[in-house]
Amino acid sequence: MVISLRKWLRSAKYLLLFIALAYSLYKGLGLLDEYVFRADKYRVPEGAAVKVFHEGTSGSSRMETLTDRLLLFFWYGE
Repeated sequence: MVISLRKWLRSAKYLLLFIALAYSLYKGLGLLDEYVFRADKYRVPEGAAVKVFHEGTSGSSRMETLTDRLLLFFWYGE
């Protein structure tokens, strides 16, 4: 009985160590992601950059542009 309990405690110790290391790796990668990709992806473009999709267009022209974009996607595979 004592040997079995020691075995379970050793296993629990390694399991807790694994969970702690996995959690710290997860948080570390989150911090690295924040450091590398600081820029706001949804900000208004600056300089000569243009937005690809414009909201607020009329219904029929919007459907044409969506259809055209879909056709171009399948044609070029982008």
